[in-house]
This record gives sequence, structure tokens and C-alpha cells, in this order.
Amino acid sequence: MNTRHKMIVLVTVLVLVGGSSARGADTQGLEHVLDQWVVAWSSNDVERLLPLFTDSIEYEDVTFGAVSRGANALRDFATGTFAAFADLKFELKSRFVAADGKSGAMEWIWRGRQTKDLPNLPATNKPFEVRGATVVEFTDGKISRDSDYWDLATYMKQVGLAK
Repeated sequence: MNTRHKMIVLVTVLVLVGGSSARGADTQGLEHVLDQWVVAWSSNDVERLLPLFTDSIEYEDVTFGAVSRGANALRDFATGTFAAFADLKFELKSRFVAADGKSGAMEWIWRGRQTKDLPNLPATNKPFEVRGATVVEFTDGKISRDSDYWDLATYMKQVGLAK
């Protein structure tokens, strides 16, 4: 193969590789969405939270057994959560976005005080700090499915509802 042919092959490979990565997922942008998830849940502001999700979001708090389908249902869930917990803060420990940009996960610490009763969970106004994780799916740069898992046993001990 002469030099000219080698150059054509090299340029073709670079265009194909460069082109495929340009069409690939914006994993940095999706990591930012996960960063903002933590900020929004710590903000006590539903209007800051909702733009991170698609209108058809399926949001599941696995620990509570609560599933919210759609933006309005998520609004209601978030409003209730913000009303029931004071000093609500999340600390991101790690996050991951799949290379194809279709899914991701986070590990976090949730801190606060429950000041209002929830079904089967009376408020004690005692501080808590529990670990949790979230698994997400993305559609068009937003979260379209969110499943939260957190440590209810530790929570119950810390707030005095279990030994």
C-alpha cells in the first residue's frame, strides 16, 4: 500500500471514529443531570427538581413502595416529601452513567429530620443520616425512570422507632 492509500485509510478511520463518538451519548451532560438531582432534592424546591425529568417519568421510592407516574404525580410526591422533612440534604458519594447514555446510578447519603407524619411512619423530629442508591434511565437528556433504594432499618433506629 502506497503512502497515499495509507493516508486515505487513516483519514477514513479517524472520520469514522470521530464521527461515532460525536453521535454517542453525552455522558458528561447526563452526569451533570445526576449532580443536579442531588442539588434539587436538597433545595426544597419542586420547580428546581421537575425539569430534570421527562413528563412521563416513572419515579419509584422502592423503600416506601411508592410509584409516581408522570410529572404531576412526581410533583405531588416531591411536595409531600419536602413538607414532611426539615433540613433535607443529599450528599452525592458516587455516580455512573453508562457509555450508551441510556442508564446510570448514584450512591448518596440522605440527612434531615422528619417533622410530619407519613403513612406508617410517624414523625419524631430526630435527625437521621442514611445511605441510599438511585438507578435511572435517560431519554433525551432527562431522567425517564428513577428507582430510589434507601436504608429504612437504619432510619428507624436513628429516629427512635426501632431498636
